[in-house]
Amino acid sequence: MSLDLAPTPRLRLRLGDSRHFPFSGSSANALVGPGALFLVWWFAQASGLITGRLLPSPIATLGSVVENLWSGGLLFDLGQTVLRTLEAFTIALALGLPLGIVIGSSRRVYRQIEFLIDFFRSTPATALFPLFMIIFGLGNLSKIAVAAFSALLIILFNVAYGVMNARPTRMLAARVMGASRLRLFRDVTIYESLPQTFVGIRTAVSLSLVVIIVAEMFIGSDNGLGKRIIDAQITFDMPQLYGTILLTGALGYGLNLFFLSLESHLIHWAGR
Repeated sequence: MSLDLAPTPRLRLRLGDSRHFPFSGSSANALVGPGALFLVWWFAQASGLITGRLLPSPIATLGSVVENLWSGGLLFDLGQTVLRTLEAFTIALALGLPLGIVIGSSRRVYRQIEFLIDFFRSTPATALFPLFMIIFGLGNLSKIAVAAFSALLIILFNVAYGVMNARPTRMLAARVMGASRLRLFRDVTIYESLPQTFVGIRTAVSLSLVVIIVAEMFIGSDNGLGKRIIDAQITFDMPQLYGTILLTGALGYGLNLFFLSLESHLIHWAGR
């Protein structure tokens, strides 16, 4: 008997079908938020509500970003931060996916380690810096390790939760049709868990970036956006400080946008 209960993952997404793409609205609407931010920023600076020594104009800030990108220094720091973030995220993903599937496949196993998952997931990553510095030293490894650990818990929790909460109607239908446990797990459970898995993935990549930036600021680092932010604060270079902060925000937004787009293509059948 042919069994195909998977939610049609092989269907190709038509490029013109906006129902499955979360960013298909008017591009003008997407500019409202950034425009409002820069308008409030400009008004606060131009009206003197905040002194120019503490809040440079948006034009001066963007000019500083362009200048530092053109000189290559900011571009190098950006590349180092992205590299560390992706390394930490890749480690977390490689470990979190299989562990989450194994743990989520057994409610008994999940209940046994639920406390550990929630305990470390609730512990601020910054509180773990001293521990990781003692174990891995002050180099890149400690930064990547603490970011990977934080992201791993997020992925593991969401994957396990998604596996445990696969819709029982599909599971029952597969059993009635005579599906084996392996087939049931492969064709139903895994696909049903993907929406929750992607929630964890998007959260984890954002958290990886946050932890890497903070680690670059407070764990000895020679480069990276976090190091540049601290240096700009020490030298009171406000345009560079705000510009680097803007760049980190844009980087985080871009990573989230990428995984949202990937999710909309890979699991466009979700909720059906």
